[in-house]
Amino acid sequence: MKRKVLYIILICILSLSLNSAVFAVGRNNAKDNSVKKDDIYKKLDLFGEALAVIQKKYVEEVPPKDLIYGSLNGLLFSLDPYSQFLDPDGYKELLVETEGKFGGLGIEITMRNGLLTIVSPIEDTPAWKAGLKAGDIIVKIDGKLTKEITLNGAVKKLRGKPGTKVKLTVLREKSREINEVTVTRGIIRIKDIKRAVILEDGVGYIRLTEFRENTAKDLNKALVKLKREGMKALILDLRNNPGGLLNSAVEVASEFLKDGKLIVYTKTRTGKEVRYTSLPMKDKFLNMPMVIMINRGSASGSEIVAAGLREDKRAILLGDKSFGKACVQTIIPLSDGSALRLTTAKYYTPLGHSIHEKGIQPDIKVTKEKVEKKEEDVFEAVKGKKKFNYTKDYQILRALDLVRGLLVLSSNTK
Repeated sequence: MKRKVLYIILICILSLSLNSAVFAVGRNNAKDNSVKKDDIYKKLDLFGEALAVIQKKYVEEVPPKDLIYGSLNGLLFSLDPYSQFLDPDGYKELLVETEGKFGGLGIEITMRNGLLTIVSPIEDTPAWKAGLKAGDIIVKIDGKLTKEITLNGAVKKLRGKPGTKVKLTVLREKSREINEVTVTRGIIRIKDIKRAVILEDGVGYIRLTEFRENTAKDLNKALVKLKREGMKALILDLRNNPGGLLNSAVEVASEFLKDGKLIVYTKTRTGKEVRYTSLPMKDKFLNMPMVIMINRGSASGSEIVAAGLREDKRAILLGDKSFGKACVQTIIPLSDGSALRLTTAKYYTPLGHSIHEKGIQPDIKVTKEKVEKKEEDVFEAVKGKKKFNYTKDYQILRALDLVRGLLVLSSNTK
């Protein structure tokens, strides 16, 4: 009798959810009859039948919550690599992550073609120091295959107390080499503006690592400071920047565009568009020559800024093709403290190009493979401290050459 009651309750819960979904589909897609209410209910009956069999015959008794959570995990996983179901603990972890400080490795991960893939390592984190790269596929975590793992499940395994270790088996995307890497977890403190300096000849350089709530304000302070120090041109480094908040990316792009310029727009399944234009700012940097650096670790907000400024002819892109993650994800809390992380729209550039799963090709391709020295050699020990030496970063040197040429052109046209 208990199982029968459970069966009825679960069917009622799912019926309410699917009925709402069917109503939305019917309202928003009146001409699309591929999804019918009767078909949904037939499949719901099938789900109920399978659930009843599991409850009756599975070798062990499984708590109802685990069955439902498992079903929701599978449901969201079947949609796309970025949608996911967050149990209450997973939802809390997501909220902690937005605060910019947490225990873990310092990598942005996603599911691509069913494989657990690194979007980008965050600079100066344990993952970065261990040599993990954008595009690396995590085959195993502590010896266990990740083939059937969910994104939320992977995050739980990778995060942990600072000082503890996790062993990753990693497949390098380009070389197809498999390596085992042991990473010691640490406190991840995310600093949006990693570096803001004058390199030489009045060329400013800013390394932007993520897009968060105060990123635009911090960027503005850095730009004003560099302007006072004689900045005539700018290199904006978005390499290995996995993105972040959409509004923050729009605010960052607004620093370099006239008011009202289209930066990006989103489009839902119904064709509804939301357009994001450049905002009024106290200080604008409209005329100085500008180069934006991107690579395989540049995703989401980085791609929005890079594409928006290039299509307005405001900046030239240099580096390698970006990651190709440009979808709008909405966090929808549920009644029991869990949540849905659901893809609700996709981003499009001002000229109507989709970035999602395609990435952005730079105007000038300069790959990291041309760097002869190790990446960590870019930092030199000076009086016991690491000092940034940009002359050992081949991509920055190429960006400097490009900016110098833009400065010559701008001076000749005056």
